[in-house]
Amino acid sequence: MTDLTSLFTDLVRLETRLYNVLDARLKAEHGLPLGQFEFLRVIAARGNARVYDLAHDIAITVGATSKAVDRLESAGRCRRTANPHDRRSSLVELTPAGAEILAAATPTVEAELNTWVGSVLPAANLELLATMLSMLRQRAESDPRTDRTEPAATTRQAPGPLDTPQT
Repeated sequence: MTDLTSLFTDLVRLETRLYNVLDARLKAEHGLPLGQFEFLRVIAARGNARVYDLAHDIAITVGATSKAVDRLESAGRCRRTANPHDRRSSLVELTPAGAEILAAATPTVEAELNTWVGSVLPAANLELLATMLSMLRQRAESDPRTDRTEPAATTRQAPGPLDTPQT
């Protein structure tokens, strides 16, 4: 039987190592931290999104998401516009500069992931891994204990995507 604690530890260590490699390369080649890259991807996929929606998608608190959007906005990579359906919130969208850096950085991320993942696992295994990770993510997302949009005093706060893990 598989030791789930060891499996979890392997997943966390792999994620940390890959995060550090990708973050370093994106910063060196594009001046873009990996956490900002992920925000740009989510904003681009959604078109216009409320900060709350971004927080839910990225699995961090609304406060951390708002700060990340502030940084992207200060860098000219996104902008907030009035939400025509809810005056209490704004919508976040990419600026042309944000779309440009996302387009430039995406091949870099894909090349690095191909080096570390795509070249190691056969295509059929990658498909299976993607399916299994999707199942696990859906299970986690269906449990309210994993909802980071509101911080819970009794649960550990995971590092946000703008926090660079170090090994």
